[in-house]
Amino acid sequence: MLDPFYPIVDSSEWLARLLPCGVKLAQLRIKSDAPEFIESEIVKARNLCAQYGAQLVVNDYWKEAMDAGCDYVHLGQEDLDNVDVHALRRVGVRFGITTHDHQDLDRALSVDPDYIAFGPVYESAMREVPFAPQGLARLAEWRDLAGGLPLVAVGGVTLDRAHDVLEAGADCIAVISDVLAARDPEARANQFIQATRKFA
Repeated sequence: MLDPFYPIVDSSEWLARLLPCGVKLAQLRIKSDAPEFIESEIVKARNLCAQYGAQLVVNDYWKEAMDAGCDYVHLGQEDLDNVDVHALRRVGVRFGITTHDHQDLDRALSVDPDYIAFGPVYESAMREVPFAPQGLARLAEWRDLAGGLPLVAVGGVTLDRAHDVLEAGADCIAVISDVLAARDPEARANQFIQATRKFA
């Protein structure tokens, strides 16, 4: 099972701030082309998560995450063209896959992932995505189609929407801007933790 609160951050510095709040699952999404920096950040993030008893998900950089002995990697549809799923399995690294439509979901399920991510549920403030907001009814449909796999809802999820998203069938909510852009990110993370505990 995944923790119901799943913040996505772009640096180990964010993890150093949020993990002491009680965060138990976090994704490191690094935007860099510098291999040494990427490797260093992943190792720092892994060590921080180990210190606080949290699970780390590394976005995209599956080889580096595998070499560092991380818990999870998160893969987009384009990553499935190059990832060595068997190599990840051999070393015990679990993985989740982003899906937006039925074709994405079929492809994701064909490689037996450990969780399915679905979105955007709402309009996202963080980045342009080529998919319109999918809504809660579509999320509930995904709950059925994903079978027993954990389902992560992503895209525009705020504290005010968290309960509805989890009630609609998500096992956890991936959050970016509602935490990172908050006036007090640590306090906001605490609010999410309190709001999602009953779904853990």
